[in-house]
Amino acid sequence: MRTSVIGAAAGTLALALGLTACGGDSGSGSGGSGDKLVVGATPTPAGEVLAYVQQNLAKKAGLDLQITEFTDYVTPNTALQEGSLDANLYQHTPYLKDFNESKKTDLVPVTEVYLPPMGVYAKKVKDVADLGTGATVAVPNDTTNEGRALQLLAAKGVIGLKKGVGGTATPEDITSNPKKLTIKPLEPAQLPRSLDDLDAAVINNNYALDAGLSPKKDAILLESAKGNPYNNILAAKKGDEDDPRIKKLAKLLTSPEVKKFIEDKYKGSVLPVQAG
Repeated sequence: MRTSVIGAAAGTLALALGLTACGGDSGSGSGGSGDKLVVGATPTPAGEVLAYVQQNLAKKAGLDLQITEFTDYVTPNTALQEGSLDANLYQHTPYLKDFNESKKTDLVPVTEVYLPPMGVYAKKVKDVADLGTGATVAVPNDTTNEGRALQLLAAKGVIGLKKGVGGTATPEDITSNPKKLTIKPLEPAQLPRSLDDLDAAVINNNYALDAGLSPKKDAILLESAKGNPYNNILAAKKGDEDDPRIKKLAKLLTSPEVKKFIEDKYKGSVLPVQAG
């Protein structure tokens, strides 16, 4: 996609999978501390982290947490802006900023929770240096993750990029391509399913995990956590970041218990922010 973050998954249907067994009204958008807090997430790892909080920490903290899962990157922000969600967890701040600019929304980060490192995956090679001349490498087609993917390839010297383009890089910003790679933008959720037809793909962490890939074991190139701006955040609509329910969830998501859950479950494939 080179249009905006919106085109990436506009046609993808959200899976409304409320993970609580509670009945009654959601109370979404009401702001009352006694109301149910409705939080949107992609299934992995965000939905799993939230489910841990829901099942182990929320009740003791006096939080009635409901989780709604989505399979794309657009609908959770649209639902948050429109008020059917109180918060969401699945995106990094550069994506949120780009979404706000392109859709004229006013969503804000509340707290950083974890880093899901982006990786390069391939079926036939074990190192990006082994990609053949003319190989096809797919990247996510939303604005921020496409730039992020190209930066990952450039950091390994596979391609060269214009100086200063940063996370806004596009294929047009490639200044050197010694292997004459074909860069193929695809909808992020499609990338793991397309691996058999590609030489390599740069895949977002949640979609890799959903497809049974281990970023730590299976990626032939993985982002470093050091100085990484792509920590995933709990987000809310501007003005709601001080909602007592959202502040309570933010505290739980950055607790030692959640840190340990992330470390034990993902074994280095997802990194809690507190781990540095």
